[in-house]
Amino acid sequence: MNSLSTGRVAQTLQRMFAEAEQADSALMAAFSESDQPEQLLADSIAEHFAEERRDLRGFYHGYVDNFLNVTPAYGQFLYQCARASKATRIVEFGTSMGVSTVYLAAALRDMGGGHLIGSELEPGKAARARANLEDAGLADLVDIRVGDARETLADVQGEIDLVLLDGAFSLYLPILKLLEPRLRSGALILAENAFDYENAYLEYVRDPANGYLSQPIPINPGRGNELTLVTR
Repeated sequence: MNSLSTGRVAQTLQRMFAEAEQADSALMAAFSESDQPEQLLADSIAEHFAEERRDLRGFYHGYVDNFLNVTPAYGQFLYQCARASKATRIVEFGTSMGVSTVYLAAALRDMGGGHLIGSELEPGKAARARANLEDAGLADLVDIRVGDARETLADVQGEIDLVLLDGAFSLYLPILKLLEPRLRSGALILAENAFDYENAYLEYVRDPANGYLSQPIPINPGRGNELTLVTR
């Protein structure tokens, strides 16, 4: 079974991508119209890290109406990873409007069920994500927790099969360490926007001594996508 192709999931994703394009078009245009997109990206990342560390909540409130979502290609990859790993418990850091959540929850549904725990800082985004999951017929599989993920994900119970990190860059390593005791051997960790720029997260997961095998993946080059396997 593949619910990405037809029915409520496919229809919901199609609508969400159309809404995302409209909401984020001005933001994305700044990169595509630059004569030096790579330098613009590097400067943007540096500024992002600095602002994020100064005022995490205030910084992300500025993007309350933006989806900043995964692409269809990466969403399909998430679905494939969840199914290939036979995941039944998934944790997502950075739900936003729920595009990636729909892909992951669809994989759970197509395998017979499971539980996805998401964390979203902005209440408005969490509400829209829940509505999108309802439209897709997946809401019963997902628990979206509103607030700082260092608090909302502190009491995750049971073994974790897959983690998606797609929130505040500077929190990737703290969130991973928070979840480490629950990660099963062979679990997958996918990180978006895990850029090399002053990234302690990449240093940590790429060191085999820490119990991981990790490498960048060539899906949507320039997005900083990292795939990590728990080897402990």
